[in-house]
Amino acid sequence: MAEKIATRVAYGNTLAELGETEHFYVMDADLSGSTQTAIFGKKFPERFINCGIAEANMISVAAGIASTGAPVFCSSFAMFACGRAYEQIRNSVAYPQLNVKICASHGGITVGEDGPTHQFCEDLAIMRSTPNMVVVNPADATETTAAIRAILRYNGPVYCRLGRYAVPVVFDPSDYKFELGKGNVLADGKDVALFATGILIAAALEAREALKSHGVDAAVIDIHTIKPLDKELVLSYAAKTGAVVTAEEHTIVGGLGSAVAEVLSENLPTRMARVGIEDVFGTSASAEVLLDYYKLNAEGIVEKTLRLLRK
Repeated sequence: MAEKIATRVAYGNTLAELGETEHFYVMDADLSGSTQTAIFGKKFPERFINCGIAEANMISVAAGIASTGAPVFCSSFAMFACGRAYEQIRNSVAYPQLNVKICASHGGITVGEDGPTHQFCEDLAIMRSTPNMVVVNPADATETTAAIRAILRYNGPVYCRLGRYAVPVVFDPSDYKFELGKGNVLADGKDVALFATGILIAAALEAREALKSHGVDAAVIDIHTIKPLDKELVLSYAAKTGAVVTAEEHTIVGGLGSAVAEVLSENLPTRMARVGIEDVFGTSASAEVLLDYYKLNAEGIVEKTLRLLRK
């Protein structure tokens, strides 16, 4: 059984490791234990700033620091880092294209028992619609580590979604390659292309195996960067298979499903289905129960895929 690690934990460890050789600042909104930025703060207190429960102010201060030339990582729960501070992100970070990385933990439905007020399933849509913003959604600890390294090298604003829930480690760190804006083909197939992001990568790989029993040969593609989207890869597999399914722990409105649909509708109209939150708010339960309830799992992907292929 694969080891399970929350992407927020990989984030905290990676920041602390990078801090040994790279000069950057880390900021938090009084949630550093949860976001795991406390690991960096203990090692480099002179480069760690706790802004308190004031997310909008945190983003404004980060913009000020970034304007001096130093990269800044800002963290809080996605609901607050993206939702509460959006005006500051838009006007103080994205508009002037400052080197601020908003790495928001506790994204998606898997916040679990915290309930719908904290289960932020709209963040990728909001950030994707913001000009100049790169949007990243890593699948596991390995991809998170690689993504944070790439984000630090990139000069400009980035939104990176991280999770509370411990998820299977899908990728081998010894040979994993990450490039912003480029998807990874995890399995080839000729009947349907499963484009997944974040924690649904593991579910997509499981769905591929289940689909074999139905005589379906499914490709699985990891889309870790929602914006800029790897349009060439999307179009290549749409042309090859003639059927596309997207899977995300996010509302189907404005996220990966919408991004893929936009590309296909303008370039290569293709049969398509979307697996995600069906334009509803969440409810309070454990992460495992919620993933099953909203069918954000292999069963949900298989069901949508078979229904699509029957059309």
